[in-house]
Amino acid sequence: MSAEPQQIRVGLTENHSCSYLPERMERVAIALDPSMRTSEHYELLLANGFRRSGDVIYQPYCDYCSACQALRVSVNDFRPSKSQKRLLNKAKTVQWQLKPTMDKDWFPLYARYIEARHQQGSMYPPRKDEFDKFACSNWLQTQYLHLYICGHLVAIAITDILPNSASAFYTFFEPEHSLSLGTLAVLVQIELCKQMNKEWLYLGYQIDECPAMNYKVRFQPNQKLVKQRWQG
Repeated sequence: MSAEPQQIRVGLTENHSCSYLPERMERVAIALDPSMRTSEHYELLLANGFRRSGDVIYQPYCDYCSACQALRVSVNDFRPSKSQKRLLNKAKTVQWQLKPTMDKDWFPLYARYIEARHQQGSMYPPRKDEFDKFACSNWLQTQYLHLYICGHLVAIAITDILPNSASAFYTFFEPEHSLSLGTLAVLVQIELCKQMNKEWLYLGYQIDECPAMNYKVRFQPNQKLVKQRWQG
């Protein structure tokens, strides 16, 4: 799936300090056409390196940096690594359920996650209203993957369901748990995509220099979008 990026009308934000590499400046291109806000068009934009924040569709458009590279996993070709297989074996008692809304006790879990992992990020301090603006979309089928251990909620992975793919939008989890819950959430999303006959799982931007954003490359085989071409 591809599109001609020059056919997408965009607006550019002002430069500001990067959320992931603070010593650098960032700006983004925002898709301006309201007609792009459908599952079909958004899937096309995902294939061209865009993502969403709330209802806003954007793409990094930095003057002197290209560290953000869109990454997707071929669902049918995916093979778990040895460490991922060990994790799956340890997590056999983990139960998961896909829901149209989040459990009512989601916010304490989210707050613990932000307090422990992202005190320097834009989501700190954790606020319900800000999270709703960030996560919710009026024109997408967004589902919430819940992970439970012994009936206790330990993780939620927000997943956008698209015609031929899914997009791993955001995940939060018990920050001090012994299991690698972030990795486990992606593995479950890949399995979910298999069950739904989806071709791709989009994982967002791989940023090699950012520890919080460089884990995605571990899901293989994968493809990165480099100069508007997907390379495996």
